[in-house]
Amino acid sequence: MAEKKEFETFSTVDGNFLMYRGLPLVREDNVICYGSMDNEYIIQMIIMSTKSEGDKQVPDKILLQLLKTDMRLPDHERIVKQDMKNGFSDAFEIGLIWLERYSASSNN
Repeated sequence: MAEKKEFETFSTVDGNFLMYRGLPLVREDNVICYGSMDNEYIIQMIIMSTKSEGDKQVPDKILLQLLKTDMRLPDHERIVKQDMKNGFSDAFEIGLIWLERYSASSNN
């Protein structure tokens, strides 16, 4: 039986995007975005601080935001929900829940 891949990498014009559950997961500096601008919502995670684990720096405090993708709205009106989380894993998990719930409610 073949295992299902959660992460895939696809080529784009400017490089490669990491795909998770069929949506792009993109990082630029301290900002990580998950979702497609073709959908109504995306999640954005801003790394506010890092901590040392061994010889590596890992995200510590993350500002998590659920954003509307409508670029015609002012930035402050695009923020649907936000919260501060400890660690990338917690932030991403909550962000996925928000994205799923709000995307489902907008389709009804």
